[in-house]
Amino acid sequence: MARSKKQPLRKCVVTQEMKPKKELIRVVRNKEGEVFVDHTGKQNGRGAYVSKSLDVIDQAEQKQSLNRHLNTQVDASIYQDLRKAAEESSS
Repeated sequence: MARSKKQPLRKCVVTQEMKPKKELIRVVRNKEGEVFVDHTGKQNGRGAYVSKSLDVIDQAEQKQSLNRHLNTQVDASIYQDLRKAAEESSS
């Protein structure tokens, strides 16, 4: 009997929903304090997940959700990268 591989679930920091990792975008703060969008999902550092939805990304920016989760000031360019990643995945 072949068991299907279990999907890793992660929680979106904005909506607090548990979703399969593939439906989320990971943002990372590494030891040097750099914050960036992790397209591979495997970079070292503190990760926060955001849903691949432009509405959710806008909410994250308004509420500063990533700042809280990553304990640092998240640059506006990160939100632009997130929007780009969300648009690419939806097309």
